[in-house]
Amino acid sequence: MTTEQFSEQDKMDITSRLRRIEGQIRGLQRMVDDERDCVEIVQQLAAARAALDRAGSVMLASGLRCCLAETKLDRRTQDRVETTLGALVALRT
Repeated sequence: MTTEQFSEQDKMDITSRLRRIEGQIRGLQRMVDDERDCVEIVQQLAAARAALDRAGSVMLASGLRCCLAETKLDRRTQDRVETTLGALVALRT
């Protein structure tokens, strides 16, 4: 599976998340350079890690949707899969 199989909306969401994470990392670098309090830095590191986890969950769910789109599932099963994928992403959001 490649990212070119993702929907445009999923690509935009993932890219947006990664850009925000990039900004968080730059902010962390500034905090270290400015010799900010270690507790503040660790809190921001935890936030950046959580953001990466959420981006990974969105990417995983999108990838699974692409794979499942190629299979023949009845409507009820499709709905259950979509609900489960939504729950997976919600856990990380």
